[in-house]
Amino acid sequence: MQWRDVVDIAMQWPEVAEASSYGEPSLKVRKRLLARHRLGDNSIVLLDVPQDEREHLIDLMPDAFFCEAHYDGYDIVLARLEHVHTAVVERILERRWRSSATKRAIADFDT
Repeated sequence: MQWRDVVDIAMQWPEVAEASSYGEPSLKVRKRLLARHRLGDNSIVLLDVPQDEREHLIDLMPDAFFCEAHYDGYDIVLARLEHVHTAVVERILERRWRSSATKRAIADFDT
């Protein structure tokens, strides 16, 4: 998987826009961060991933998912783009999108 694949997934949803966060490419929903591409290690920051789910993902797929001490205490997991499965990323992104988009945008997408 590459960052462009992440962008393609997210751009199917209303209110998503390409942006920048901490000087790196990101995706936002109405100015709220959806995901960020960490250029240094070619990973993505995925938000709204509860710590128990994060631990489960890391245990199941340690090549794909990891966390750094900087993110301890936050509902965030990091994913290595070259090892992560598209379907898992899409599920996590869609959950974050649904928590960030307007009710109207979600209803329009669902119909």
